[in-house]
Amino acid sequence: MSPKWPEGKDCSGGGGPLAPGAWPLLGHLPYLVTRPLDFLGSLPAHGDVVRVRMGPRTVHVVSEPALVRRVLTDHRGFDRDGVLYDKVRAVLGNGLATCPHAEHLWQRRTLQPAFHHRLMDRHTAVMAAEIRALTDRWRPGTVVDVTEEAFRLTTAVTLRALFSAGLAPAAAEELRAALDVLLRAVYTRVVAPAVDLVPSPTRRRYRRALAVWHAGVGALVAAHRAAGTDRDDALSLLLAARDDRGRPLSDGELGDQAATLVLAGAETTSSVVAWGLRLLADHPGPRARLHAEADAVLDGRPPTGADLPRLPYAGDVVREVLRLYPPAWAVARTAVRPVELGPGVTVPAGGTVLCCLYLVHRRPDPHRDPARFDPDRWSAGEVPREAFLPFGAGATKCLGEAFGTAEATLALAAVAARWRLTPVSSRPPRPVPRLVLSPGPQRMLLTARTGKPEGEPEREGRPAG
Repeated sequence: MSPKWPEGKDCSGGGGPLAPGAWPLLGHLPYLVTRPLDFLGSLPAHGDVVRVRMGPRTVHVVSEPALVRRVLTDHRGFDRDGVLYDKVRAVLGNGLATCPHAEHLWQRRTLQPAFHHRLMDRHTAVMAAEIRALTDRWRPGTVVDVTEEAFRLTTAVTLRALFSAGLAPAAAEELRAALDVLLRAVYTRVVAPAVDLVPSPTRRRYRRALAVWHAGVGALVAAHRAAGTDRDDALSLLLAARDDRGRPLSDGELGDQAATLVLAGAETTSSVVAWGLRLLADHPGPRARLHAEADAVLDGRPPTGADLPRLPYAGDVVREVLRLYPPAWAVARTAVRPVELGPGVTVPAGGTVLCCLYLVHRRPDPHRDPARFDPDRWSAGEVPREAFLPFGAGATKCLGEAFGTAEATLALAAVAARWRLTPVSSRPPRPVPRLVLSPGPQRMLLTARTGKPEGEPEREGRPAG
């Protein structure tokens, strides 16, 4: 049940209902900093578009599927600009995931060949090799943090598939640690920009992590440039690209694109894998179904890209994880002109709209029992297309959708074929709101599977939280 928020005085004008509980001066910042998902989860009870105050700024939070799709596809009315994107670009630069619409088409056309279906066999071969390397390192009776393991896996896949590069373990850990700090810090800076003005240990950690991140990405670009060969990968495409004036990309522009691809290829997919492993561990019925499918299809061998069509239940598990915990859980847009979103709801020019995909995927009108982890809802055709937007919509829809979905599906099937994972703590994980919705550290005990049946699958499990 969503918490009750105290009533507050509406001092911000029209444009839809104001969320209750606004503090003087601070607005709703205390809730957005300390309990963001609980607070946002309470908003649909007040309307499909609800105003939230973030200090002096007012943000329109949209949770109705058709309205969200409209905002994400209306490039004449909305753009990727404003204060929120300024904070995100401070970390990721002006890459494909963050650039304004005027630059997006050129950037997308430049990178699209790296994700062409003709390259998927090569990409899935890299995925299969890295997944096997990961699971081969595991030993029965040991405890691993599956969130960290998933990040190491997806980082290795991204670097090999999109950059034709490997990364030494020490460098990978340094990059992971820096990204962890940045993803936490950027969320705080988006909702409360004033934290940048206050000297503190947190600010110093953020600035150190930002320096490490930029240096690591810069070294990746420099090493690829020094090699001087076309490897038919994303970075080779960027090195060969020319802007509308015929100029090659600068090292800074290359770094922006590389940073975006590392985040999209590593952190987002690792979040899906980590959530999937935890949800399966907590729900015996779906776990048994996945084990049975892996036993029947793989018979103990590692999966390959050719197995993907024969792993439909693993694919349904991935889709259900994406529904419950979409990595890009909230997407912002800025109105470039006054836009009417409904009767009496007009977003002024320069106003910010927050499309909360986490809320869209958990609305009870399109989703039966929305908080429950139930992969069977996909084979039953219960999820309307318009109410499932984990990769966005329209021209800015995630370019790596097929890449990330294939990787997560192969990873979950490979683990199910060989291992049973038991959480060390029975306490349900709480999502950590960052730029990507992370489960945080997840320590699990590894037990080798014998391939014996684990009992009849159950359709229902407890709510995912």
